[in-house]
Amino acid sequence: MGTVGRQSPLPLLVSARGSCLFLLFCLHLGASCPQPCRCPDHAGAVAVLCSARGLQEIPKDVPMDAVLLKLDANKISHVPNGAFQRLTQLRELDLSQNLIETIGPAAFSGLAGALRLLDLSHNHIRRIPKDALGKLSAKIRLSHNPLHCECALQEALWELKLDPDSVDEIACHTAVQEEFVGKPLVQALDSGVSFCSIHHKTTDVAMLVTMFGWFAMVIAYVVYYVRHNQEDARRHLEYLKSLPSAPISKDPVNPVP
Repeated sequence: MGTVGRQSPLPLLVSARGSCLFLLFCLHLGASCPQPCRCPDHAGAVAVLCSARGLQEIPKDVPMDAVLLKLDANKISHVPNGAFQRLTQLRELDLSQNLIETIGPAAFSGLAGALRLLDLSHNHIRRIPKDALGKLSAKIRLSHNPLHCECALQEALWELKLDPDSVDEIACHTAVQEEFVGKPLVQALDSGVSFCSIHHKTTDVAMLVTMFGWFAMVIAYVVYYVRHNQEDARRHLEYLKSLPSAPISKDPVNPVP
């Protein structure tokens, strides 16, 4: 009789456990969106919108399932190695209109599988490490950067899929040859120029100049050494000439008895 009206604790336990899981899930969602960004749904997926938030570095708590990450119009100056390594589902990454000057050689590791668009336009990038973008199959925007056109840049861009809508706006701010300064990079490459061959020629000339300098120093030292020895020899000869000579006796030598 006493057990008939007693309520089983199992439904209460399940309900409490479900509430806890729901609370943890909500807390997880709230904590996964970096401040001061917004993380709305984007076509059924996660989008992380951090545009114009005054960020000076890339957030480290971006949701792992994010497919869109907008970091444009901030104050980011460096993209470190492994900055997006956890974001294997990321399809679009916008880093345009920042202050980016340096990029780590492994800055975009982990993005090769899903990334479709990488926007690095309107930054302060002069040089790009050879391996930084090499494994990406994404469309890349590099326009409006003060690029230095040299062998390393040509090798870095050799197999990249540059955005066709902005590729003509990628210009040589400086170059190993003055004639290409201010000209579109594509125009320079289409002309058949190889910045790598220019680099090798410059290196060879520098090596020849260095070798000639060393050779000239050796010759100068030999000439100085010979002249110094000649002067010493002349001084010694003059000294010997100045010594009084001993008189020679004219008396016949008497034989010894």
